[in-house]
Amino acid sequence: MSQITTTSRWTPGERLAGRVPLPEPAAGAPIVGVLALQGDVLEHLRALRRCGAVATEVRTTDHLDAVEGLIVPGGESTTIGKLLERFEVMEPLRQRIAAGMPTFGTCAGMILLSDELEQERVQPLIGGLAVRTRRNAFGRQVASFDTGLEVAGIDGGPMDVSFIRAPRVEAVLEDEVEVLAEVDGYPVIVRQGHLLATAFHPEVTGDDRLHAAFVAQVRAARRA
Repeated sequence: MSQITTTSRWTPGERLAGRVPLPEPAAGAPIVGVLALQGDVLEHLRALRRCGAVATEVRTTDHLDAVEGLIVPGGESTTIGKLLERFEVMEPLRQRIAAGMPTFGTCAGMILLSDELEQERVQPLIGGLAVRTRRNAFGRQVASFDTGLEVAGIDGGPMDVSFIRAPRVEAVLEDEVEVLAEVDGYPVIVRQGHLLATAFHPEVTGDDRLHAAFVAQVRAARRA
């Protein structure tokens, strides 16, 4: 695995935004990447840092080789998929996921990780998660909403979550997919082995419990 050298306490964009830099991760912290081709990258990097991980942007296969886990963020799923193919990262990413790399998809990331998408127009998907999803299932931008959500396996009461042009799972395709939370009877958090996916943006509310659980999963995968 390639070595990552941390050269600054600042996550890109933080200094200009007037934010306080987060503390350096402890020695031996897991290295977790955020796919940084398009979408909400910065807030995921900050959440990972708050959870004790070495957080880094992933844009190339070399970047991908250097991480132990990956977040596929919210954004525009069609654009992210096309950029993965254009920069020749799609197939190496599929191989890493098939080999067991912990991967966490949020909003557009859930769409991209899904094996099937309920729409006529074909778009590039990473796949690996045995669900069928539907884009914008809760409505367009003006229908975005925040809510408290009870999540199986997450202690401390309901999580604060934000649904922004959110997808949802229309069908679970294999029994090994666990449904951890639902809204209106539809799964919005699912887990299948080393894959985790949410229909919402957990990075924008300051509730880091899902990120902490994912970092713990990456640590456990390293020990295994």
